[in-house]
Amino acid sequence: MGRGETVSERRIAYRADPPAAGNGEGISLFWLSGYKSDMGSTKATELAAFAAANGYGCTRFDYSGHGISSGEFENGTIGSWLEEALTVFRTVTSGRQIVVGSSMGGYIALLMLRRLLAIAPEQAARIAGVVLIAPAWDMTEELMWKQFDQKARRDLEETGVFLLPSEYGEPYAISRALIEEGRSHLMGRRPFDPGRPVVILQGRFDTSVPISHSRALVSVLEGGWAEFVEIPDGDHRLSRPQDISLLFTKIDEMIVRANFK
Repeated sequence: MGRGETVSERRIAYRADPPAAGNGEGISLFWLSGYKSDMGSTKATELAAFAAANGYGCTRFDYSGHGISSGEFENGTIGSWLEEALTVFRTVTSGRQIVVGSSMGGYIALLMLRRLLAIAPEQAARIAGVVLIAPAWDMTEELMWKQFDQKARRDLEETGVFLLPSEYGEPYAISRALIEEGRSHLMGRRPFDPGRPVVILQGRFDTSVPISHSRALVSVLEGGWAEFVEIPDGDHRLSRPQDISLLFTKIDEMIVRANFK
């Protein structure tokens, strides 16, 4: 996959499970994975199982360069992954959705909502609420570029790639294109009103997305829609049984608030 390709030229893998026949409201969940994660992750599969057990629909997919979708990871940008999320949402899902995004997926969820509010309000209206797990909003600038030392910045400028150490395994290959293209999607410069409930789940001991960064998101989301939930002993992944249980509780609460039940 080249950076100039359109979504139609990429092979984006997805799984879409429809709501149960008796679900008159057609309640569905739309999952957005994190950076270098995929639809087979613990939270994604747990969410799909939760949806099936409750008769909800559930759609999940792999960004290009992730999981079983086509493309090279290093060629991806915030814009290309956002475009893929929008395409899957508009062409695969139907009815009202609760969007659930983890880490970078939380960022993509907000960008997707903001884009739809601007260009396709009828599609935005299908999003009844958003649940964010350690949302890495403005990550390319705030959590990457501004945190890089001079060597990292020099590597990016001279070679186009910086290998960022990861506590979860092999280093992440950060491309110069990811950083530069990401500057056209920064939310901190353009606060917006989401127009529906947004729940933010954040672990206090998260070293990838500091809790102060997630707290700051509340002021970027105008209109008083955001609920911030701090998990005192939580880390970045928030994939322990108690974390997953809290996620499901917040989804259930949001479904009630959205008048699904």
